[in-house]
Amino acid sequence: VQLQASGGGLVQPGGSLSLSCAASGRTISSYTTAWFRQAPGKEREFVAGMKRSSGTTVYADSVKGRFTISRDNAENTVYLQMNSLKPEDTAVYYCAADPRIILSSMRSHPDYDYWGQGTQVTVSS
Repeated sequence: VQLQASGGGLVQPGGSLSLSCAASGRTISSYTTAWFRQAPGKEREFVAGMKRSSGTTVYADSVKGRFTISRDNAENTVYLQMNSLKPEDTAVYYCAADPRIILSSMRSHPDYDYWGQGTQVTVSS
């Protein structure tokens, strides 16, 4: 599967952005998908994930209640709606997918074989 991420940009604190991860080559619902982010000088961290088939979602504590991951099977696309953005959300955001990920390993980025290119999100006034 090939992944194409888009939707990043500059937004003021408290604002919203929606990221998209368009998949091609395979049906995205057959993959567990996730969003990770990486800020300068920091390790890549898990943001949100959706289990394949069941659609069970998991969120990092830092984004719970503010971010929502969703999937449109007809569009073969996974989304990340980000609300109430904070300066500490500034990072390059990556989407990832893998058909073998189980719920307990969803937060582990080395376990994902397929990655989209990053999209920059900057939260600043």
